[in-house]
Amino acid sequence: MFTNQQAMQRLDEILQKQKQRVAAMRTQGDFIDYNTLSPLIIGVCGGDGIGPVITKVSEDVLRFLLQEDIAAGKVQLRTIDGLTIENRIAEGAAIPKDVLAALKECHVILKGPTTTPDASYTGPNIESANVAMRRELDLFANMRPVKVPEEGIDWTFFRENTEGSYAVGSLGFEAEDGISVDFTITTTEGTRRIARLAFEYAKTNGKTRVAVVTKANVIKETDGKFLRIANEIAQEYPGITAESWYADIMTAKLVDEKRRREFEVMLLPNLYGDIITDEAAEFQGGVGTAGSANIGKRYAMFEAIHGSAPRMVAEGRDMYADPCSMLRASVMLLRHIGRADAAGRLEAALDKCMFTEKKLAVTGRPTGATSAAFGQYVLDTIAAG
Repeated sequence: MFTNQQAMQRLDEILQKQKQRVAAMRTQGDFIDYNTLSPLIIGVCGGDGIGPVITKVSEDVLRFLLQEDIAAGKVQLRTIDGLTIENRIAEGAAIPKDVLAALKECHVILKGPTTTPDASYTGPNIESANVAMRRELDLFANMRPVKVPEEGIDWTFFRENTEGSYAVGSLGFEAEDGISVDFTITTTEGTRRIARLAFEYAKTNGKTRVAVVTKANVIKETDGKFLRIANEIAQEYPGITAESWYADIMTAKLVDEKRRREFEVMLLPNLYGDIITDEAAEFQGGVGTAGSANIGKRYAMFEAIHGSAPRMVAEGRDMYADPCSMLRASVMLLRHIGRADAAGRLEAALDKCMFTEKKLAVTGRPTGATSAAFGQYVLDTIAAG
């Protein structure tokens, strides 16, 4: 329990670190040009739980699609082990130092799910590896597409990735008189860059509407800033309409069959983006089918949107985990590094294997295909053209 003096000291420490982060943002240059890199280094980090199983499937597919670039020395795939819950607990760190150093030597990362202990865990306070990686590599934009053509759904979510309720999620405390405190961080610089990225995406891809999702009617300072700055950025894009939606009603309207077809691009702070994109993924077949891009100016990381499913591992079912989330993330990775043709081939194969032909189904149990078998199905579909 913190005394009042300790509480004020913690708040001051948080503010000082955030000021340093803002100063760093102001000195950043433009996005990295992958065409200037030789080799372009892709780190493959399996994580833990079902992570290594489903990540191996995507690694095999990437090696197949990028085989010419790999042979020519233009692309290099590096395996990065050690981002397991056991190693993280042993070191008392969200990301072990050697793993973080290896990640920083890469340009883009394909990352499997990782386990984060919840409040029932009695060991050291281990921060989410995802949150730590986004902060350490400044992966400020979490981009999650959801597409179901027959339902008229074509959504792209831009979730701010380094601020909000997750920015200092491990630094809350219990003060005197049984009062527990956590923090929400929203900065002008951080909001501007995620908003601009969302509106630029809308402009480039012919979208005319961006829904800004907050609770600015109740959380007036941080969410209010997010909405206000998004509306300011919107003025620079006269062909695009910015709409304000509250997070609770947005969750309802996504299940409104008539209204949901109108949504195109959605811009959200960290917490709401996490929750609403999981809801949205259910329309596509569940979180096991949805990939995610985490984009910064120097680094980018691609992952599934679901967790590490330790229960599946405990029950001996990890070999039956659905690899589609990681394969969808691989599509985004390929497109991000300028391999649009390879991305298109993988995306077309996934659509065929998941939605139209459906020769194999993954159920997460022995009643369905293994992750490896489904991966081979996708590879055979790609090879068949």
